[in-house]
Amino acid sequence: MRAAALALALMLAPAAAAQEAPAVPVYGFEVVRVWPHDRTAFTQGLVWHDGALLESTGRYPSTVRRVRLEDGEVLDLRTLDTTYFGEGLTELDGRVFTLTWQNGVGFIWDAADLSLRGRFTYPGEGWGLTDDDERLILSDGTPVLRFLDPASQAETGRVAVTLHGRPVSQINELEWIEGEVFANVWQTDWILRIDPDSGRVTGVIDLTDLMPDRSGLEPTDAVLNGIAWDPDGRRLFVTGKNWPSLFEIRLTGPHADIPAPSP
Repeated sequence: MRAAALALALMLAPAAAAQEAPAVPVYGFEVVRVWPHDRTAFTQGLVWHDGALLESTGRYPSTVRRVRLEDGEVLDLRTLDTTYFGEGLTELDGRVFTLTWQNGVGFIWDAADLSLRGRFTYPGEGWGLTDDDERLILSDGTPVLRFLDPASQAETGRVAVTLHGRPVSQINELEWIEGEVFANVWQTDWILRIDPDSGRVTGVIDLTDLMPDRSGLEPTDAVLNGIAWDPDGRRLFVTGKNWPSLFEIRLTGPHADIPAPSP
């Protein structure tokens, strides 16, 4: 836990002076169950919807898919043109929104059959995507979360993600869970718990030991990425890019704190 806290502190953007803030708790986990996951899926976005997983994948060709949890079977599959590198995904009011990395183009799919219903544009890169039932929430790899109107997809606001007053970069896949944004941090084994109103990191989940044996996986790219929440069953699922398993986990702790840095 101490090593994780130190590493996270090192990746914070520099600031002239850290704001006074309480220590940020670090949570652990226990594995409830392990489910199969497609090793060819370069997971970018993941949500639980209507008894199955919706997943977006990157690389070429990128895909949007519906996946049966129990055996990892792909039930529906849509393939993007190789012009596009797929990114995050969320479902809102029967529509599935997906992003692309550097094209500035998003797609809207019908949640029932994944038929294409439209597209939209946005400036900059697209990384992670979630929603709070009223707004889309987009990450772009910077310390900023953007809020979009789901009807027009126009930006309506933004907030900087900070830990002890210092911006946190590499914010990736997102999931809305009971009033908080849970966020993967690219190329780390951490999930941040973020207050959407202030952008303040209120907790860190350390998943360092979730899948210690990653032999045969690309060390740089096969990283933790993908968070899905089943609100009815109160189940939390996580996986990674090209991982052979999807993990149902339960949070434990907190077991440690990330202390505020000295000014």
